[in-house]
Formats: sequence, structure tokens, C-alpha cells
Amino acid sequence: MLAPGKQLQLVEKTGRKATRLAIYAAKAAADAKTPPCIEPLPQDRRFNDAGWHGWPYNLIYQSFLLEQQWWHNATTAIDGLSKRSQAVVSFVTRQLLDMASPSNFLWTNPEIGRVTLEQGGRNLVRGLNNAFEDWQRFALGEPPVGAGQYRAGKNLAVTPGKVVYQNRLIELIQYLPTTAEVFPEPVVIVPAWIMKYYILDLSPNRSLVEYLVGQGHTVFVLSWKNPGPEDR
Repeated sequence: MLAPGKQLQLVEKTGRKATRLAIYAAKAAADAKTPPCIEPLPQDRRFNDAGWHGWPYNLIYQSFLLEQQWWHNATTAIDGLSKRSQAVVSFVTRQLLDMASPSNFLWTNPEIGRVTLEQGGRNLVRGLNNAFEDWQRFALGEPPVGAGQYRAGKNLAVTPGKVVYQNRLIELIQYLPTTAEVFPEPVVIVPAWIMKYYILDLSPNRSLVEYLVGQGHTVFVLSWKNPGPEDR
């Protein structure tokens, strides 16, 4: 907010992005096969459905991607801001933008709209029933639906590791690297006490622990035990 150079750069980018969107809108109105003016990132699969390429959803998701790109420019390459602070600001901004993604809302998501029409709204009724059941289970202190299907070490938290230390409050789990070359310093992860250690090791290809050991890191993860009366 106090950097005139950055402000000028962002104003310029605002004008350029608005122009790109206007040109795309004009061309898309004449030809539905007009290529988009901005492509999602390779890992972003939210807009893969063909419905996003029809009016008005094409303009909705294109404007969102341009806005997402603008905010990336606004939260990076900031003079005088440390890399750590910049990473925090950029991360929080991405989370807020993801919350506002058009793919998250009924009226701006062509996939949901299509399924709703095909099923006559029954999908929305099922969603409301599921939400009510989730609330009811939470109120009664019951586990979520399907939670009993997951067992640590069976189909959850399957990266090989061993407990190297424990006391009445914690267990310390060590995971050895799977590479020939190993980093000299280990990675030590201390999750929040309300989290289970396997949140970091959900399943193959969706595991932070698996990724780290595959990069040559020795990993230690602290696992909190349920406290007894003497610890409360």
C-alpha cells in the first residue's frame, strides 16, 4: 500500500487484464470455440468440465483466473518484505481466493447446474440430508460417516516408520529416507495437539511424509496421545 511503483504496476496489470477479458468476451460471443485468454495452472482441475467453455461460465471462470493471477502479482515481489512474510501473505490470499472460486457455488458451477437439472434437484436434497446427518453426529459425539473404514497402518498412514520415543503425552515417529543421498538435517514436524499424525500421511501420493522421505529427508513426527485425567 505504501509502494508507488508496485501500485502503478498493479494498475497497469488491471487495465491489461480487463482488456484481455473484453477481447475474449467479444470473440467468444462470435465463436464458441475461441481459445481462453488464460489457462488454469497444471494442477488446477476445477475448470476441466466442458460446461465451463459455454456462456456465461466461460466469462466467469476466465475473470476468476485473471483475478487470481492479479492477486499473485500483488502478493509477490514486494520490496522490503521478507520471504517468510511474503509466503504467508501469498498463502492466505490463495486460501481466500479458493473459497471464492466459482466452482464452489451452485449458481456459478455448470457441473452442479447440469446435475441438478438432470436429477430434478434430488442431489440438493441428498446434500441437505447429509449435512443434517453430519450435524446430528457432531451433536451426539459420534464419528463421521465412513470413519470406521479407515485404520492407521492398513489403508491410512502406510509410510513405513517406527516409534523411537514415547511418554504419557506423545510418541515420536521416525521415517527413514528412501534415497541413496540423505540430507544431513532431519525434518521435525509437531502437529497441533487436536490433529492426528496421519493427517500428514493420508495415503500414497497424498502424503507429505512420503514425499519428504522420497526427497532424502529423515522425518520425525510427533503424535499426541489422548491425555489421562492427571494430564488435564
